[in-house]
Amino acid sequence: MAIIKKQVKPRSCKPVATAMYSRLQRARVLVVGDVMLDRYWFGEVNRISPEAPVPVLKVERIEERLGGAANVARNAAALTARTGLLSVVGRDEAGLRLQALLKDAHIAATIHHDASLSTTVKLRLIGRQQQLLRADFEAPPGREVLESTMKDYRRLLKSCDVVILSDYGKGGLAHIAQMIQLAKRQGKPVLVDPKGDDYARYRGATLLTPNRSELSAVTGQWRNELALTTKAQALREKLGLQAILVTRSEEGMTLYERGARMHIPAQAREVYDVSGAGDTVIATIAVMLAAGHSLVDAVTIANRAAGIVVAKFGTAVVYPNELFSSDGEA
Repeated sequence: MAIIKKQVKPRSCKPVATAMYSRLQRARVLVVGDVMLDRYWFGEVNRISPEAPVPVLKVERIEERLGGAANVARNAAALTARTGLLSVVGRDEAGLRLQALLKDAHIAATIHHDASLSTTVKLRLIGRQQQLLRADFEAPPGREVLESTMKDYRRLLKSCDVVILSDYGKGGLAHIAQMIQLAKRQGKPVLVDPKGDDYARYRGATLLTPNRSELSAVTGQWRNELALTTKAQALREKLGLQAILVTRSEEGMTLYERGARMHIPAQAREVYDVSGAGDTVIATIAVMLAAGHSLVDAVTIANRAAGIVVAKFGTAVVYPNELFSSDGEA
């Protein structure tokens, strides 16, 4: 397992009190995007198959978790925010399981069904806590279903404080440019977790949260911090964004706003699994913005949340009692 060595001196935040938790509970977050079901098959590997030179996993335990945009919503709900989710699933067993898990997580989900769609499933085979194989099952949703989600989006937009558009490139955000403009007209901050190399469709969003590889696919590689800053700021200005947050794994994360750059080194801790860490980051920022924090403070708190969640296995969440210490430091 990798060890992150860089240290961060946490920013001082206001003491956590009843008022703070009350603000979190009043925060209203709407997540829209590609949902998926994360399945884990756990077992032991004690022999090699006689049919081919591959290990044989004797499955002993199965777990199912919310993935993709559903994991973003689960992270927001875990921070006690009132969380809504809008997405599309297939009329299949995986879609039913997703809806059951969403209900268990207290997420107000508005789910559309497409009979021609296979609900996205990521199946991971785990032997002695090591991932042996991942198998993906997916298909894009139909145009008619995507059109119908826009009606619900307009309705749900009225009753949220912050919008998260979680783009996993599965086809569920075909109208993302329109969604951003509708939210802007109502004065709602829009946070986008991007995918692909065409960022033009994210024009006008409040915040984009690409990781290093996602950003380099759009801007090209950089040799040093000055070059990265130049590329990030040029992209931010070109797209009319308030800010870009580049998540940089063991290097931490860097926030670029107009005329400003803030880098937060990663917190020193043992990294167990980075799956879904980006979901935790964008969900935490959204909840903190909805609770009245500034973007700078929201990003600082989200960096702490990322440090906590990577120490957990698989797609996981962070709870308020983990995020805020007893003395009120975040």
